[in-house]
Amino acid sequence: MSQPQGGSEGTEIPLSNGASWASVTPDHQHQSVLPTPLSGSASSNRAMHNFAPVNTPPPPPNFRSASQIGITSPPLGFSTSSAAFSEIPVLHSDPPVLMNGVPSQHDGSLALSSDDSTNWSAASSFVLFTAHAVLKEKKAFNIPSLGFGAIVCPGREVVPIPPSIRRSPCRCQNCGAFSNLYCSIAPSTGQWKCPFCDKMNSSSGTYKAASKENLENWPELVTSVVDYVEVSSGRPGFVPVSETILAAPLMVLIDENLDDAHLQHLQSSLHGLLDSLPLSTRIGLITYGRTVSLYDFSQTGVAAADVFPGNSLPNKELQKTLLYGTGVYLAPLHVCISVAHSIVSSLRPYRGDLVEDARYRCMGTAVEIALSLIQGPSMEMPRSMVKKSGGCSRVLVCVGGPNTLGQGSVPHSQSHPSYMYLEKKAIKQMEHLGQEARRQDAVVDILCAGTCPVRVPVVQPLAAASGGVFILHDDFGESFGLNLQRAAKRTSGFRGIFEARSSDCFSATHVIGPGKAATSSAHETARNDKSVCMEVPTFEECQSFVMSFELNKDIKGDNVYFQFIAQYTNPYLMNVTRVVTVRLATTNSLVSYVRSIDDEVAAVLIGKRTVAFAKTASDALDMRASIDERTKQIAIKLGKPLNKSKLRCFPSELPKLGEILFHLRRGPLLGNIVGHEDERVVLRNLFLQASFDLSLRMLSPRVLMHREGGTFEELPAYDLAMQSNAAIVLDHGTDIFIWMGSDLSADETHSAAALAACRTLVEELTDQRFPAPRVLTFKEGTSQARYLQSRLIPAHKDPPYEQEARFPQLRSLNPDQRARLKSKFFHVDDLSFCEWMRSLKLVPAEPH
Repeated sequence: MSQPQGGSEGTEIPLSNGASWASVTPDHQHQSVLPTPLSGSASSNRAMHNFAPVNTPPPPPNFRSASQIGITSPPLGFSTSSAAFSEIPVLHSDPPVLMNGVPSQHDGSLALSSDDSTNWSAASSFVLFTAHAVLKEKKAFNIPSLGFGAIVCPGREVVPIPPSIRRSPCRCQNCGAFSNLYCSIAPSTGQWKCPFCDKMNSSSGTYKAASKENLENWPELVTSVVDYVEVSSGRPGFVPVSETILAAPLMVLIDENLDDAHLQHLQSSLHGLLDSLPLSTRIGLITYGRTVSLYDFSQTGVAAADVFPGNSLPNKELQKTLLYGTGVYLAPLHVCISVAHSIVSSLRPYRGDLVEDARYRCMGTAVEIALSLIQGPSMEMPRSMVKKSGGCSRVLVCVGGPNTLGQGSVPHSQSHPSYMYLEKKAIKQMEHLGQEARRQDAVVDILCAGTCPVRVPVVQPLAAASGGVFILHDDFGESFGLNLQRAAKRTSGFRGIFEARSSDCFSATHVIGPGKAATSSAHETARNDKSVCMEVPTFEECQSFVMSFELNKDIKGDNVYFQFIAQYTNPYLMNVTRVVTVRLATTNSLVSYVRSIDDEVAAVLIGKRTVAFAKTASDALDMRASIDERTKQIAIKLGKPLNKSKLRCFPSELPKLGEILFHLRRGPLLGNIVGHEDERVVLRNLFLQASFDLSLRMLSPRVLMHREGGTFEELPAYDLAMQSNAAIVLDHGTDIFIWMGSDLSADETHSAAALAACRTLVEELTDQRFPAPRVLTFKEGTSQARYLQSRLIPAHKDPPYEQEARFPQLRSLNPDQRARLKSKFFHVDDLSFCEWMRSLKLVPAEPH
């Protein structure tokens, strides 16, 4: 969708140590917890690096969506290529103990053992580190080109759920850390020693026990992930309430300026949304154009609405009439579903003579009215007296063009003499409206479609400030409908705080995540609490936070510690505090450190750090150059020189890193694959908040070739995969393409079977992924085939020996097939991966 240039995805917020935050708008989300985690989903495999053949239809365990997969990391000593998600076990081993109140020799500072690996597996469902070991020497460890950090997904769904603790946590009075399995405990007195600051703390008798075996009764002392739940009732159990009471309102706002073709697709998507929602959902329907129409569900057999002017907000008298009148504007779906369907069917296309971008749209006014309706009579009461329904209310805005009337509006033409001034004013108004929605615990999701520019820089702050998403679509069809349904159904942990602390030898240099630096009132600190804290509008399934660390002094101990905390309110209005504690081993060996690096996690961290600075087209060009320099520096620091040559070898321990960085350099985030800069702005914003798996896919596309019998083979993302007798699926995170070779397409029977298998695979890959990707199917030689080829590395330019080394599947082709494959490619100016590495005077690492 073509958009005008502008907008940004984040700002830099300074940390106390002179480093900075990258605060970005929230798009990818997590679901809320009942009673403590976000409703469970099956554990699943991390992105499968060695893709095994799959029968058609592919079995669900092998193909999970990014929203289900979340983030994970294998235990130390296990190959990342076979790493799978681990359930969260309770470790039945002895916690470190203080003998007679004095630390024993066994103080918890041990190298990673099998038991420690078990706890690392539990934490790795929520936290991924770029390396599983840490160099002790500051100078050797702080490598700016590579960096060290963590990707944290605190609201990820896991099965089984983390242990739930219904009491107040024990916290260190010195540094504020939560008690954890790495603490030293004195059973006779209940005192515990904090591993972060080595200070003794009283547990007020909580950990006083007859023997160390009895300490296993406290989950926080035997597992690395726990949830503390504050139950508002004095009863030990949960208070039963009906779904109707807990159901938060859902308002759907519809652009009434659509042409006939777009309206038909939108109506189909809206009917699908109504049919997919639980019948207990409280829903409201609003259309906006020159006026705002608020539909009344009390009228049957006719679509009746109260109409308000779009150029100004209703006065207090009109608002009282709206709230206390006879109209029913919010109703449970089981009461009004037939009326809602009839309202959607009654929508009519635009009949005026204005072009699309000049039509009157009062979106800001419509959102303001929707928020007033959600707040209801409580708008006249103090916030502390308001009894709120469960979870976040949601406002889904269907947009087909720019906001040109009322609050947050801009002139339809950018040549207007006061356009720049009016745009800045509109951005502030939209941001203020989003902040007001956040104060009401309402999330505004904006879903745009069509070819008309919507002025992304103006509209996006509304979604960003409220904690919602902003998504562009080609049309109002299937992809739009899926995103509409998934946006409406996801639940959130709201009023969130994200907190992170580490051993005092580390300093946090950057934080990238969907929030802003917390105020002192929101962050209750201990005397020497040096943790990083963010206010987060919502915790949802597909969010992630990226933290970068560096050593501020040499490490003397054998272990370092990290703790990540997510505090939020779940849909049952219970305050949840999720605590994840991780211990990493230290080493003096550079070789051991490099071997412990997870090159995919490192690539995602580098990618997010780089994209956070690419706020304009010129910035993106600068970041592409920085990728070149970063790659050279990694080879200089960690690689080896080639014998009798000026070339330098890229580290063999990082076989995937160089290629992923090359994809980042030429892909849609920094390159020119996507047509308009505003589309790249939206993609960057999504990427900066995406979970690890979706981020990795947006960086580096995944190619799967269909084989006989309905199986699929994963291949490198090279254009050599475009073989005329095969079908391939390319997954690039927000886009998925099915490409049918010309020879295969000529055989109708085999072509139909291959296409059906590919579509089944795509359904498994995208199940519950949010936002749902655009899926395109096309044949070889068509104009749309360029979408796929532009995302593949032009390896046809490499010599045959390099092609076979990096694309072994070529060896299965006979000479005639290889000649035909070579003849189909034309000369292009784009460099192949090997050519790019040679231009940097580097030798690429051999693929594993």
